[in-house]
Amino acid sequence: MTLTRPVLCLVTDRRRLGARIGSLPDARATTDALLAQVTAAAEAGVGLIQVREADLQAGALVDLVGAIRARVAPRGTRVVVNDRLDVALASGADGVHLKSASVPVAEALRLAPPGWLIGRSVHSVEEIARGVAVGADYVIFGSVFPTQSKTAGWETAGLAGLAAAVQAAAPLPVLGIGGIGVDQAGGVARTGAAGLAAIDAFLPPVSGIAETVQEGVRRLRIAFDSTLPPFLT
Repeated sequence: MTLTRPVLCLVTDRRRLGARIGSLPDARATTDALLAQVTAAAEAGVGLIQVREADLQAGALVDLVGAIRARVAPRGTRVVVNDRLDVALASGADGVHLKSASVPVAEALRLAPPGWLIGRSVHSVEEIARGVAVGADYVIFGSVFPTQSKTAGWETAGLAGLAAAVQAAAPLPVLGIGGIGVDQAGGVARTGAAGLAAIDAFLPPVSGIAETVQEGVRRLRIAFDSTLPPFLT
């Protein structure tokens, strides 16, 4: 499988999805909505799904990752698990995304099967300079802009900070994260970033999950720049 620029990474948050589309009767309905969201995103060209559902126990998370991968893998979309290396290995995911306080990249590489993707979150150029992402396939840098995923007062880097991170990490691909939607995607592209990761940018309004997610992805691709060449194989 190949990920091509722009790399659009959907970060899952089933609770925020449920709040966006309205009250859902039970956990099964919420999971079904999440599966509809990721399926629509994959069909529209999203190349990477990061499953970030920290409240789930390991067994439930393994099941969810497996269900997501079954939906999106036929469309060439890869699935990585946020932070939980054990779950990523047990679920047959395509890789793991390591938080800044997670296990070192070297440890993940030691356990990773052939062809796995390993991502790493970084929050400063200093982290990159310390080599925390050496051996990873990509890094996610942020927060670029204010976002409700972070507490009030969380420091943001802005486009200048993202551009500095891109330069410091080169040739390692960098995805921007934090408050990035269609209106910000063009600016992110101009920093040299390989793509973006987001929760809210992929959330549908109250109804019409498939149609609205796919239209949102289309607008992101146009705003970013869908003509750049492949960078991950």
